[in-house]
Amino acid sequence: MFETTDAHEYFMRQAIVEAEKAVEKDEVPVGAVIVCENRIIARAHNQREMLNDPTAHAEMIAITQAAAYLQNWRLTRTTIYVTLEPCAMCAGALVQSRVGTLVYGTVDKKAGACSSVMNLVQEPRFNHRLEVIPNILANECKCLLQKFFLENCRTK
Repeated sequence: MFETTDAHEYFMRQAIVEAEKAVEKDEVPVGAVIVCENRIIARAHNQREMLNDPTAHAEMIAITQAAAYLQNWRLTRTTIYVTLEPCAMCAGALVQSRVGTLVYGTVDKKAGACSSVMNLVQEPRFNHRLEVIPNILANECKCLLQKFFLENCRTK
């Protein structure tokens, strides 16, 4: 379908579309898509405020959708694209669901659990580790988050 770099950018742009949906709902703009065999099988954005659910991160919702689509909790042949480096909860879920590859946009220096604060997805003591590809369209992802928080600081 695409060269690798082109594919990563294409699918990350789809995750950005999801993040923009979160902004419309006054949610922190994080979006995720899960890809299997060059096809998007799940797409989600943060919904914590809307659902009053601390676990309603984009990654968690997308993992649930992908497992339902594949009718299997093991997502070994999949790649997840996320606009923000996953937190510890989401990183743990990625390991537990056996996602093959994580591609993320911008780092999360406060809560990132895939390189910034810690690295749960490549912990050698776990029985599964993910390939990690960071910084795909990082600036676009970072700017979306910065704009959201700047605007919310002015209105609250």
